[in-house]
Amino acid sequence: MADIQALLSALDVFSRAPDRASLEKANAWLQDFQHSPEAWTTCNLLLRSDDAPAAAKLFAAQTFRSKVTYDLLQVDPENLFSLRDTIIAALQYYKNGPRTIIVQLCLALSGLALQLPTWENAVGGLLDSLGQDPSTVPVLLQFLTVLPEELTGNTKIPVTDQEYRERSEQLLTASAPRVLSILSVYVKAPGVTHAVQSQIFSCLRSWLVAGEITTTALGDTPLFDFCFEALASPQLFDSAVDVVCDLIHETQEIEDNMPIIERIVPKVIALRSKLAAAKEDPEQTRGYARIFTEAGETYRFLVLHHTETFFPIVEAIGECSAYGDLDIVPITFPFWMRLAQSIGKRVSVSPLFYEAYRSLMAVVVAHLHFPAESSALTGQELDDFRSFRHVMGDTLKDCCYVLGTEQCLATTLDSITVALGRGASATWQDIEAPLFAMRSMGAEIDANDNKVVPKIMDLIPTLPQHPRVRYAALLIISRYTEWINMHSDYIPPSLQYISDGFGYSDTEVIGAAGQALKYLCQDCKQHLVAFLPQLHTFLGTVGPKLPQEDKVVVYEAISYVISAMPMEAAAQSLRTFALDILKAVHTVASKPAMATKQELQEVGNGLANLEVMLHTIGSFGEELPAACQSTCEETWVVFDSFIVKYGADYESTEHVTRVLRHGLNLFGNAALGVAPAVLARMSTAFEATGLSSYLWIASKILARFGNEEIPVLRDTFRIVYEHSTNKLVSMLQEKSPASMPDVLEDYIRMLLEMVEYAPDIFFESSAFPIAFRVALSALTLIQSDIIFASLDLIRIILTHDCLSPDALSTPPPKFPLYAQAIRTTIDKEGYELVGLLLSGLVGDFPEESSSTIITIFRMLSALWSAQLLSWLPPILQQLPLTAAPADAKGVFMKDFNDAVTSGQYDKVKYAVLGLHRASRKVRERRRVAPLE
Repeated sequence: MADIQALLSALDVFSRAPDRASLEKANAWLQDFQHSPEAWTTCNLLLRSDDAPAAAKLFAAQTFRSKVTYDLLQVDPENLFSLRDTIIAALQYYKNGPRTIIVQLCLALSGLALQLPTWENAVGGLLDSLGQDPSTVPVLLQFLTVLPEELTGNTKIPVTDQEYRERSEQLLTASAPRVLSILSVYVKAPGVTHAVQSQIFSCLRSWLVAGEITTTALGDTPLFDFCFEALASPQLFDSAVDVVCDLIHETQEIEDNMPIIERIVPKVIALRSKLAAAKEDPEQTRGYARIFTEAGETYRFLVLHHTETFFPIVEAIGECSAYGDLDIVPITFPFWMRLAQSIGKRVSVSPLFYEAYRSLMAVVVAHLHFPAESSALTGQELDDFRSFRHVMGDTLKDCCYVLGTEQCLATTLDSITVALGRGASATWQDIEAPLFAMRSMGAEIDANDNKVVPKIMDLIPTLPQHPRVRYAALLIISRYTEWINMHSDYIPPSLQYISDGFGYSDTEVIGAAGQALKYLCQDCKQHLVAFLPQLHTFLGTVGPKLPQEDKVVVYEAISYVISAMPMEAAAQSLRTFALDILKAVHTVASKPAMATKQELQEVGNGLANLEVMLHTIGSFGEELPAACQSTCEETWVVFDSFIVKYGADYESTEHVTRVLRHGLNLFGNAALGVAPAVLARMSTAFEATGLSSYLWIASKILARFGNEEIPVLRDTFRIVYEHSTNKLVSMLQEKSPASMPDVLEDYIRMLLEMVEYAPDIFFESSAFPIAFRVALSALTLIQSDIIFASLDLIRIILTHDCLSPDALSTPPPKFPLYAQAIRTTIDKEGYELVGLLLSGLVGDFPEESSSTIITIFRMLSALWSAQLLSWLPPILQQLPLTAAPADAKGVFMKDFNDAVTSGQYDKVKYAVLGLHRASRKVRERRRVAPLE
């Protein structure tokens, strides 16, 4: 009774919505309870108690299912049949519900049946014991429904492959004929209810999908006809749709199933007449759409080979595609896609298919129309409709695949021409929808087309000025830029149309103009070089009026044109645009007073524009053009003064360091002259602010110039290493590692570059043991990138060649110093290192980190054998049993000890993997909340 009361108290916590800590405590208690041997008895008492709360009874049933899966070894073999009888008795007790408890008990009984080979004729016995009494038939049907699903889906049940094959043969394959027979009897038994018939359909589906009841065997029973007859029943319609779809799906092996297919297809075609009657009932239409589409997809090769017989299915799917409910229409799209792919592989097909895709295209364009009162749509409805339009756009591409892009474009062009011919009576929707279709088909056009696309491009400037029409037309230009590149006469009118788009007040139109300009410049950059002065003027006049997100797109567009210019001209052009931005930075940095927030925002926007330009252009190569020879030093002077004054402003720092990063790529070795000054400034700026971006850019400079042997540069490597380490230690004294993950990650990544390019500085500095401790602190975070970086650093340290110099013919003279530094540090920090590694292994480390952990343990085993064996027992003792069970700890310690004492260090891998697997198993179990 004490256990029951404690259990009820823990469950009651969930009904009161308390604080998170109370919930987690109660959840942990319930999980521990589920693991315990006492749970069997306690849960049985709860299930049979009339007074127990409903939540407690459900938890008890869930616990039976969980324990049958994970803890059956807790039950003595001689008591397994008693456990079976207990579950069956509970099912009979709950024969009237609730269903949630019945399902859990049926799952438990299924799992037990799989693990209890001495339970002979399990299914037959339950058919006899539960199938004769109408009151227990629903329970029997529920068991028969979940049995195939549990046996094929619950991979956590601990049986071998051979045991599974033998037992599933007995439980499923051998039982299938009798199950099918009894379902056939039940479905039309006197007094049978719709609820039971629906259960029969669910059960039938379960055995069909599992492959245990074949479509041929089903066809020989009254169930086959009843599946289709039940579509006339409102109560059975949904269940019948499900089972008919599964029946069709299971006949995919066409040749093997032709006799049953010949019986299915006429019944499916006969349903077409029901579509008109179901027009006012979306749910009925949805069901018929599912059936027709399943038949169309499954039998599409028959549709192509025997078109006269099967084409009514295609026509029915076409009717469903034309339905007004846009939640139903997409059901048909996969069919049209796959049919188009099949048609494309054939030399010739019936003209009926071309007509079907012409009709489909007209239907899709009609669906693309925004509602007459689109403002009546809520924000979410509008987003959903726009998303749906893009899905329909893919179906238009399927039409292009069958009909040819030229014909599809011509059709949409004709519809716009007709709409324009109606004058004022035409709505903007009548023009915008076919424009959207043209945009969707843009990826399919031939860049050399000289028939339809020129007409479209000539039409665009004449379209109405409505914002939605302008938006759609601009996006057509952005999609057709490869064609425009091959037809450069269209560049000036396109550029003018785009430029006019920036004059609209509608932000979406401005955004579309930016996209169109970007793609035009990207694909037509060679032709646009002559337009660069015009683009510069445009930027000076229109640019200040643009929102920043559109302005940065314009800068990106211009960068594509610059990248197509001869090197000297490109460098001069880049300098021209960059100077406009750098002047603003210099002005703010030179002001006696501190800049306002708005001024800093404008500088940040300018730097973002410069960043995108540098990123797009990339590099001029090894030899800088003359125009860039002095730019690096001049630029750094501007940035240095700006950092001195505003280096504590996070946003400004982010912008500056990102530009520096791209500048490093642009200038390459020409930046070597300023690298020491940049590194020194990064070091002092980090000391002053603790902002991670300074460490980030320092690591990039290390990676770029780490091999250089310039004394002043090497000295700045040491300065940034030691000063940043000291700063980080002081920060960790005030903050937890979890509060500054970005700083820790960028610091660790800087150390990775340091150990790679400057090992002498890394190991010989007094900062090394402190840096190692910082890396250990990073292992306490639950962030994959940081953990991987820290583990990599520790692995590199422990596998450094200095620890095994004999493997080298001539080890460097400094190796003993490196080795001494590593050994001294591991002697001091090894215990904490091992503790963090094991805690992470059985805790929150990413799954992919185990190989690195194994490498680290192998090196510790080889070089710190005695210390490691003394560290492990107390560390293992501290690991929570909820993450590392006691038996798994014991096996790990034995296997590890055997590997180390025998000198077979490679076997350390199996000890670590064994603990990891055991921990993962118990954690996966605990991850399933008790009340699910």
